[in-house]
Amino acid sequence: MPLTKPGHRCAVIMGTALLLSCIPWSTPFAAEDSSVIAQSADYFPDQIGNTWHYRGQITEGPLQTIAHKFFSNVSSVTGTKVIKGMTVTVFHDANPGNHGPMDSFYRRDSVGIVYHGSEPGTPLERQLVPYQIVRFPLKISSSFPQFNRKELDFGTDLDQDRINEKVDAQGDATVIGRESVTVPAGTFKDAVKVEARMHMQIHLSGAKRTTVGTDIMTAWFAKGVGLVKYVERQELSQLEDRGVVTDIMEELESYDIKLPKASLGRSEPSPQGLFANNASDHELR
Repeated sequence: MPLTKPGHRCAVIMGTALLLSCIPWSTPFAAEDSSVIAQSADYFPDQIGNTWHYRGQITEGPLQTIAHKFFSNVSSVTGTKVIKGMTVTVFHDANPGNHGPMDSFYRRDSVGIVYHGSEPGTPLERQLVPYQIVRFPLKISSSFPQFNRKELDFGTDLDQDRINEKVDAQGDATVIGRESVTVPAGTFKDAVKVEARMHMQIHLSGAKRTTVGTDIMTAWFAKGVGLVKYVERQELSQLEDRGVVTDIMEELESYDIKLPKASLGRSEPSPQGLFANNASDHELR
């Protein structure tokens, strides 16, 4: 399942998603360092033909009026395509976050995974991509800034003055640790738990004030399986007389993972490996 989701969740974790990573290495790490997660790439299988079935729940609405919905989603790796001369892997989701079908594009190499956007995308997402969402090797209790951009087009007119709002967006990701997680597909021991946070300051052009939006996603990835669960909370501070909150969860029901092929992305990076298109241009899922 991809690490990002539609709407303003594109930048998290996430939601989009979404989301993860560890700081780059400047010196070789010791083999006995238990905080380093060996074969980090194996937690994000992307072989063509991989399929994951999820069940989901979404709770949304103003704080005073909450609606509960249930949905299902099937995620699959369908192939590759070329974007601006770069070959990327295509993930197709039938209904991520109950938002309908979406294709997402990723490129993986020995130092991590880079997100190249989605179809259909959003104005905000198109201003953020490409950005790095994972760096290898993963390291427990490590975090890094994913992006910090100002005066972007939010793509929405919240105060109804016929002008899209401007937004300052900042994203950070943290590898929390490893723990056991149980979902309908089974119990996965030592799943990697990651958290992606996005903070937005939305400048209302008509109201001449600023409102705040946040998106926090926590996700669990199992070695050789991929994403097994995520929970996400989106909040938009009070616009008129009430704020808006959305809680989303997806859990793995079944999966079909193809045998991996040997590739650069299957090896761990050299200690000095750095991604050339750094994440200062940008997140969970």
